[in-house]
Parts: sequence; C-alpha cells; structure tokens
Amino acid sequence: MLPLFAAEGVTRTTFEWGRIQSNADWILPVGACLAIMMFVRWMYRRDAVELGPVLGWLLTALRTVAFLGLLILYLQPQWRTQREVVRNSRVVLLVDMSLSMGLSDEVGGTSSRARQIAATLEKTDLLPQLRKTHDVVVMRFDEDIKQVISLDKLDPKPATDAESAKPKQLPAKKTPGKKIAAEKIDWHDSLAPSGTETRLGQALGQLGRDQRSAPISGIVVFTDGGQNAGIAPRAATAAAREAKMPIFTVGIGSDRRPVNVRVSDLIAPARAYPGDQYTVTGFIQAQGLAGRVITVELLARDADSGPAASQSGTGTLVESQEITLGADGEVLPVKFELTPDETGRRTLCLRVQAPRADRNPNDNHREADVEIVDRKNRVLLFAGGPMREYRFLRTQLHRDKSVTVDVLLQTGQPGISQEANEILDDFPITREEMYEYDCVVAFDPDWQALSTAQIDLLESWVAEQGGGLIVIAGPIFTGKPINGWVQDEQMAKIRALYPVEFHHRFSMFEGASYVVREPWPLDFTREGMDAEFLWLADTATSSQQAWAGFAGVYSHFPVPGPQPAATVLARFSDPRTGQDDTLPIFLAGQFYGSGRVFYLGSGEMWRLRQVADTYFEKFYTKLIRHVSQGRLLRGSSRGVLLVARDRYLLGSTVEVRARLTNARLEPLDAPSVALEVVRPAGKVETVTLRPDPTRAGTFAGRFTALAEGAYRLELPVPESDDERLTRRIQVKMPDLERENPQRNDALLSEIARNTHGKYYVGVKAALAGKPPLVTQLKDRTRTRILPAAPNPLWEETWMRWMMYTLCSLLCLEWLIRRLVKLA
Repeated sequence: MLPLFAAEGVTRTTFEWGRIQSNADWILPVGACLAIMMFVRWMYRRDAVELGPVLGWLLTALRTVAFLGLLILYLQPQWRTQREVVRNSRVVLLVDMSLSMGLSDEVGGTSSRARQIAATLEKTDLLPQLRKTHDVVVMRFDEDIKQVISLDKLDPKPATDAESAKPKQLPAKKTPGKKIAAEKIDWHDSLAPSGTETRLGQALGQLGRDQRSAPISGIVVFTDGGQNAGIAPRAATAAAREAKMPIFTVGIGSDRRPVNVRVSDLIAPARAYPGDQYTVTGFIQAQGLAGRVITVELLARDADSGPAASQSGTGTLVESQEITLGADGEVLPVKFELTPDETGRRTLCLRVQAPRADRNPNDNHREADVEIVDRKNRVLLFAGGPMREYRFLRTQLHRDKSVTVDVLLQTGQPGISQEANEILDDFPITREEMYEYDCVVAFDPDWQALSTAQIDLLESWVAEQGGGLIVIAGPIFTGKPINGWVQDEQMAKIRALYPVEFHHRFSMFEGASYVVREPWPLDFTREGMDAEFLWLADTATSSQQAWAGFAGVYSHFPVPGPQPAATVLARFSDPRTGQDDTLPIFLAGQFYGSGRVFYLGSGEMWRLRQVADTYFEKFYTKLIRHVSQGRLLRGSSRGVLLVARDRYLLGSTVEVRARLTNARLEPLDAPSVALEVVRPAGKVETVTLRPDPTRAGTFAGRFTALAEGAYRLELPVPESDDERLTRRIQVKMPDLERENPQRNDALLSEIARNTHGKYYVGVKAALAGKPPLVTQLKDRTRTRILPAAPNPLWEETWMRWMMYTLCSLLCLEWLIRRLVKLA
C-alpha cells in the first residue's frame, strides 16, 4: 500500500471561550451571575453604611471578583492551535511489465514496447509537466504490482539547485518535512519486462483500494491490454468509478498480430556418442503465413566459433526440409536424425528461410550445443534391498549401450547373479574406485554400514568432482524408527547431502513412510514444470499431459522441509498429509559444491510403466544425465561450469556455479572470477562469481535473462593459457504471453470510458493529442484544518491557580468583615 503524504501548512493559535464555541446554553448562567453581582453591591451598600464608601466598595469588589472568577471557569477559556495540512494532488503511472511488452512491432525489432515507455519517461517532458501540479508515483505490474519510484511535486519557485529537478527515491517510510536525497533512475532497467502473466484487473483493483482516500487526479495505464490471468479488468474498474478515480489508458503496440515465422524451440541431447544416431527436434511457429512453404535448415559448426557466428546463425549445412506452415500460432515439429563420427563439442543451428513479409528476422534461428563423447556414463546402483524400483532400473541401464552399470546390493549374498557389468561387495574405498563413477543411485541404503572414510569420500566426490547423487527414501533404513541413520549424529554429512531436512530425534513424525490406500498424483511446482529433465515428452505442454495421465504414488517419507539452497520440484498431493497448509516434498534437488543431488520421497517411479513403457526409461535416463553433468561436461581438468538447467523462461534468474582449480590442481583461492555472458544480440555482459564460503574452489553468481534466444556463458580459467569453460542456455518466452500479443483496443477503451477517463492510442497521442493527457489530469489538491488536542497540563495548572485566587479573595473578604465586626 502506498503511504499517504501531506505537507504541513500554516499553524495558527487563537483564544476562545469553550462554552460559547460549542454553542452551549451560556446566556442564562451569565445573566444569573450579573444579577448576583448586582445583589452583592446592593447588600454591601446597605450593610456597610457605617464603614464608609472605601471599605464598602472594597468588600463589594472582592465578592464580585470571586463570582466573576466562577463565571470564567464556567465559560472555559482556552487557547486553540490549528494546523493547515495540504495534501498534493497525485497521479499514478501504472506500467505493464509482462513479457509481451518486450516484443517489437517494428520491422527488424529495433525498439520494444517497454523501451518506448522508458524513452517517454526519460526523454519527454511528461514527468516535468505532471509534477508542476501533482505528486507522481510510478508503478509496474505483471503478476503483481510494485512501486518503482515516487516523485514529489516541483517547487513553483525557481530552482537554485540542479538537483531539485531530479527524481526522489521513495524510502520505506517518509517522515513529513524530511527531505529525501535526489537520485537518478535508469528507466530502461527499472521497466525491463520480466512477468510471465498480465494481471491488469488485479493491479487496477489493488490500486483502487490502496488509494481510495488519497487525492488521486487519475491513473495512467501504459499497456498493450493483454489481460491473461487474474480477475477481469471490468470488475476492477467499478471500485475506481465509485472512488471517482478516472483511468486514462495508453495503448502500446500494434492492433494486429505481426506477420512472422520463428523457430520457437530446438531440442537436442546434451551428449551423443560416435556412431550412435540421435534426434534433433525443432519447432516452427508462424502468424499470418498459413499455407506458405518454407525451407528449414540444420547447420553445424565448432562450438568455439565465437559470438559472431552465434548471432548470425551460420555453419555448415547438414540437412534441410521443406514444410508447410500451419494456422496462426500452430507449432510444427521438424525432426532430423544425425549420426556423429568424431568427438568434440558442436553447435547445431536450426534456421528458417523466412519470406519477405517476416517482421522479425531475429527469431529465425535457434542453437543448441551437443557434446560428442567417446565414453560411457558410469553409474553405481547402491541399494539397501532389492526393491522393485532398483530391479527395473538395473535392467534398463544394463541394456543401455551408453551406460556402464555396477551394483552394490547390501542384502545380496556372495555369488549372486545381477544384470550388471560388475557386482561390488563393498562401497568404494579409494579415490580411484570412486572417481570412476559419474552417478550414484542410492535406493534406501543403510548409510550406517559405510565407514567414516567412505562417507568422506562420497561427500568429496559430489562436492569437488561434480558427482551426481540420486537418493530414494524408503521404509526400511530411511524410516528406521530406532537408531536409524536419520537420527545418528555421525551421519551428519550424509544428511547434509540430501536436499531435504529431517525431523529431530524423538519427533512425533519419526518413523516409517506415510502410506495410503489410493494413489495420489504428483503436484509439480512451477520449477518442476519448467525442469526439462523431468519432461516425459518433447514439449512442456505434452509433458504435463503425460504426467496428468499418471495415477500417482502411494507413499512418501515425511520431512519437515527443504534445505535452504534446495529447489522443490514436486509434492505429494494428498491434502491429509500436509503440515501448515504445505504439501509434503516428493521431488527436490540442489547443488552440493560442484555436484548435484536429487531426492525422491519413495521408490515408485516404476508405476510410470502403467501409463507407457517408455516413461520410466525417459524419467531415469534424463535424471541420471542431469545429475551427472558435473562430470560428463567437464571440458577441462581445471574446472567445470554449471547451471541449474539448460532452458529458462524469459525474466528468470539464472544461477551459475563454477568449480575451479589452480595450476597445481588445488582449489582456486581468489576473491572473485569474471563470467562473460554473451546475450542473443551479441552484447557481452560480465557477471562476477563470488567464492562459496562453505566450499573452497567453488564460485557462484547470478544474472537475469531479459532477452529471448541463446545465451553463451564463457569463464576464462585463471592461471591458464586462455583456457575457457563454456555453457549454452536457451531462454524462451512463455506461450501465455505470446498467444495474443496485439493491442486490445476494445478493452482499454472500455476501462477508460467506464471510469470517465480517456483512451489514447500510443504514446504520441497521449503527449500531443487533442486534448493532451496532462490537461485531462485535474488538480485534486486538498487542504485540511487539523485542530491540535488541548494541553491537559496547561489546563490543570491554570485551574489550580484560579482556585487559589478565588479562595484567597473569599478569605480576604471574610477577614475584613471580621475585623470591622460586620455580621
């Protein structure tokens, strides 16, 4: 809620009679008092005939003054202080910052909608003109509404200091009369689009409620009108109309969908093997080009070609196809089958030969990196018992030609037969043995059976060598109620590896897994839906449909919550199992040093086979590759560069971690390292990675993805001969913001009309239209007179002395009467 500010005006102090001011019945008491004083004079004139006129008048005066004092007390004399308070008229500028505002309506895409608004606030006289009459508050909205800055009304006197014209940043609380240091604001940065939804109605409704008692001249909304979530704007405008808040809408963008064809996505495996065929799938989407035939080309080049090649989308032609574009918004898949013949990192570029009518050539290509490696993924299955999940996964990995699988079954007997390359009798003891593996899948193991040295080895393998660990909870050892590893103080390192926290010893939840009689589906979080390694199909939409067909699981291990750095990806949806209105965690993951750890609440993913035989295989294949990235993608012996995932939504925060060593292969000790982020347009931004205080040689940082397309991350390795660690991520705009990007004139006109405002088509019309926007915003400045509360201490002191005086007068009269022997 915005604070309501007021400027202090003139303070006046006046004297008044409280009884008279309150229009009480005071005439009769005053008349009675005058009559009594006349009676006193008559009485003393009669009784003091023998005393002489002087003494008679003295006694009359004493008695008269006493009655006059009582009259004064009755009439309540007081000093009243009044304060004149001026509340300036206020204008609220509400700016749409959803991702559709990042689109460009010009050929070539040189200026986005958001940049048009930023340029208006920065370069035109809109703000100075408004501030001549009003306080101006700039707000931004998407899924939520936030304040950007508050600008005070300009002083009408000529400014003597150049700083007086600068914006004033609003603090958390503003003390009346206290000046705020002037600061400049970067409008392009402050109004950068980042929201995945447009909740126009919700923003207007909240603003109307918050500003109901403020002297609002009007609300100016800069938006394309792309309402796609939350309450309808029509319902929100009713409150603004009742509060007499006119809404002036400024439509941004084009009222037509731009003619465009684009590569909406490109999916390729992170790794492939020489001689093994793999599939590359591109997705083509068009507007206004239904039935047109275009050529789609797949190009390839060396991954180290540099940012210039990435920006232009160049490479050697591998294959091309002709496709017929579908209806507006329809997504068409294009698949290419490739068979690599040599190792190395390759960049694949999918490019469309767009027709001349295409309005945005910047989205005509997409790129993805593929690592061609001549080594298999080494996986160790470590199981406390032969649960069904273990048996299915063991069989699957044994048949996978790209995987070498070893098993350690803690309940196995010497000489048992297992589908595996090697059957271990004990957990690895030496570094040489442990470092052979890229991933360990732990099926409810008995961690207490490991020695301290083995636990330390596992922890350092994950943290320092980028090992991937998948831990699956179960009722036998994870849920062991007495003396289990969950409560064992010596198992602190194991518990720290898990992305979830565990209940303390003797907790009421201590014990086995929670089991129900009917299956409950997984409730995926937003992060879980965006995590590509959890997709069961090629796209997010088809993957959600696949998961929707999964009946669910029957059990989970109860944990109180995630670790501070963990990400919850899915929850057990049975509402009876929640604590504090939060469903239990079922899937979670976290970085641990340079490695990844993934947690499953129970071993029931084998039930995916009931939906489709391939779902279980896809789930674990992608999951194992995901957690193994720290080792599989080590392009250098000096370190590894890691991100949480390969695909992000526009506006997301990208967390980057790096594990680095010096020239002696010891953990790098440095105050920071510089990460170069090459954005889709070719601009290079430097992001500083700071050391992780909990892990030597590990550095972390973050940046925000503000443009759609491919980002290239490059980290020069310190103390090396220009050696670089590289990664590529893809950034995509949500489909919700792309479905209807055109300006909604009908909605914006209706909002303005229903609130007695006005609709302007474009910024130019608002600035120079007839009439201009500034002239429509009337001065609503209010002046209020606030009476100060009476001073009780002053009243008490005055009345005390008044009583002393009256008593003194009466005593003096009585004394004189006694002395002159007057009865």
